[in-house]
This record gives sequence, structure tokens and C-alpha cells, in this order.
Amino acid sequence: MMKAPGTETVEDLAPTTDEELLSRYRETGQAGDFDALVHRYQNELYRYLVRYLGDSALAEDVFQNTFLQVHLKKSLYEDGRPVRPWLYSIATHQAVDALRKVGRHPTVSLDQRVASSENEAGSLVDLLVGEDSGPLAELQGQERAEWVRQSVARLPDTLRETLTLAYHQDLKYREIAEILDIPVGTVKSRLHAALAKLQQMAKAANRDGSS
Repeated sequence: MMKAPGTETVEDLAPTTDEELLSRYRETGQAGDFDALVHRYQNELYRYLVRYLGDSALAEDVFQNTFLQVHLKKSLYEDGRPVRPWLYSIATHQAVDALRKVGRHPTVSLDQRVASSENEAGSLVDLLVGEDSGPLAELQGQERAEWVRQSVARLPDTLRETLTLAYHQDLKYREIAEILDIPVGTVKSRLHAALAKLQQMAKAANRDGSS
């Protein structure tokens, strides 16, 4: 038996793509389509925001604000535009605004794997320490992670934002490019620049510690 439009459950809408859901919600305003999008992204996007913000309560607020913006901006959605990076773009901008209001910088989970290419991943701490000897290499895990966290906070905003997005394990270069509205090549160059600056900080820390 056919169900009336707007009465479908989340399970009924499972075969529907994100793009179809958002296009239909834009046209009809049916709550079922909106609820299905929230259901699909509630765990993934919330985890990303917790890692980005370092505060679960703030992450919950930003998550709610993100989907409020989806509702308010639904008329701006263009058919065929990938929904996932569009959602991340909204969430990231909301997170930046939230942090600005409380006077804080983004945080990252340093145990997360970061892509050094589309097929390779490594820990940021591992990349920075490598074969180096000295104070940074000798720090214990938590102390080392805290040093990197503080150093990431010192990066220029554009580098820090790109690096933080790269710590979400499922985001590809092209998705980060879509979120930040920059070319893929710029994503790669920013990541390389961010890592180079952090490696310079690590070497300086080692020199200072050994002097």
C-alpha cells in the first residue's frame, strides 16, 4: 500500500540519496525528509564537532544550529550539489562562530588518523616526531599530544582549519575543498604548509631542549 507523501519513516527513505532528500525538502518542506537527513548525519557530524570543538555540550548546540541553517537555507540548495560537504561547510562555519564567541580555538583529536595522501594515513604526532630525538620525541603520549595541540592552535587560521578538517577520517581532499570553497590543490598545499610549520616548531623545541 502506498503511503501518503511526508508520512514515510526513516527506514522507508533509506534508499533515497541525500541529494534527493534535500531537493524534495526544498520543494515540499516535508518534515520526514528533514528528519531523515538529521538521522543519517547525527552520529557522524556530532563526532566531528566534538573533535573540532573539544566540548560535547557546545558540539550539541552547534549540531542543532547546523540543521537550523539547513532548514533556513534550503532554498539555496542547488540540485545535484553533494550534500555531505555542504553540511560540513555549514557545521564548520557554525563551529568557528561558536568558538569565536567563547574566545577559543579549534581542537583536534591527535589519535585520529590524518590523510597524507588519498590512500595513506598517519598520526600527526607520528609525522612530527618521526625519527627525531630530543625533548619532543621523549615526551610521553599525553604530554606530546598536548604539545602538538598547542602548536596547532598557533597556526594561521587557514592552515589550522584545513588541518583540523583533515582529521575527520572520512573526508577526502575534494570534500575539504568543497567545504572551504577552495581548489583541491590549495587543500594539499595548506596541509603541507601546516605540517612544515609544525615540524619547524618541533625542531625548535628539540634545539631549545638540548641547549
